[in-house]
Amino acid sequence: MTRFQASDRIRIGVIGCNGQGWSDLSAFLEYPQTECIALCDVDETVLNRRASNVEKIRGKKPANLYKDWRKLIDNKDIDLVIIGTPDHWHCLQMVAACEAGKDVYCEKPIGRTIEECNLMVKAAEKYKRVVQVGQWQRSDPHWQDAVNFINSGKLGKIRLVRVFSYQGWCPSIPVLPDEPVPAGVDYDMWLGPATKRPFNRNRFHFTFRWFWDYAGGLMTDWGVHLLDYALFGMNVTAPKSIMAMGGKYGYPDDACETPDSLQTIYEFNGFNVLWDHAIGIDDGAYGRNHGLGFVGENGTLVVDRGGWEVIPEKVNGKIRMEAVPLKKGTNQGLKNHVKNHLDCIASRNPNTNASIQIGAHIAKFSALGNIAYRTGKKLVWNGTKFTNDTEANNYLVPSYRDPWKLPKV
Repeated sequence: MTRFQASDRIRIGVIGCNGQGWSDLSAFLEYPQTECIALCDVDETVLNRRASNVEKIRGKKPANLYKDWRKLIDNKDIDLVIIGTPDHWHCLQMVAACEAGKDVYCEKPIGRTIEECNLMVKAAEKYKRVVQVGQWQRSDPHWQDAVNFINSGKLGKIRLVRVFSYQGWCPSIPVLPDEPVPAGVDYDMWLGPATKRPFNRNRFHFTFRWFWDYAGGLMTDWGVHLLDYALFGMNVTAPKSIMAMGGKYGYPDDACETPDSLQTIYEFNGFNVLWDHAIGIDDGAYGRNHGLGFVGENGTLVVDRGGWEVIPEKVNGKIRMEAVPLKKGTNQGLKNHVKNHLDCIASRNPNTNASIQIGAHIAKFSALGNIAYRTGKKLVWNGTKFTNDTEANNYLVPSYRDPWKLPKV
């Protein structure tokens, strides 16, 4: 275990501390070498509540509270920036933090578009920063154990990786009227580079993820966690082609823009990856509401956050391999992920368990699925652009609202 001197304290600033940003900070504060010295949120109510939460954990409030994230970046005492803002902010904030010489823990997906992801990788590499992306399953041991079994070859030829997320807990959101901006909220800063729109609470806080201006729905919310292991298990990064079908089948009249039901097929050489999601129901594959099934000719390995097992193929009464009973996970993914980041910061090793390169290729992979859905076409991908559809390439680079500009790295 890495041992830290008093001078090795990691002084943390958090941008976006309402939901996952707070969960991330809480995990960091479990380690004695960390100290939270700054919080930033556009909502004063959230900002003050989280400052009090830090005080309860550590005995004192952070010395610096901001509503403008740029002031946090300018604070030279901060070593590590946690980015827990909505997806449309990640690129600007992460690049700025790297330019300022700070290490970064960035929530997933790292970017909404292909070009944002490319710029974030360039920034981390150019400024030699240690970046961890919030794909904490990369630090949960049973997921790695499952990949090791896949690599053993015992499953035989894998023809399909079935990836699914059925989220019954996730309710439909009703259409609500626009309303005045709540007191204490800097709404223009919340919008940032996104299109100017009247305030609507459906687009604010947690449910931002169901609107294209800010995120990519369940495909990029759960998809980056689960599809990441499809690529990791099969040792691939970019598909040959993508096609997608879905829509608002469960809740056609609610406020969401992103589909509540979606099936996406990614083509590789010799196998396909199938993404399947649904909101409002829990009946996914293999009796689970989320997970992956690596479908081999001898058996299928099924893995989710609870553990992994192997279900043998039985053909004409003959079992092709031995079953592997469920091997349960430890539920320590986030804690392990933070420790890995702190260890890498101490040693200046950029190869964290979920490095910026890993975060980028899966964020792009998920974005490709959404582009296929939004264009309604089968798209051929060469790793950089679509070669069979000019219109689809318009989705690769975002359009930012003035005065915000796409970073130059």
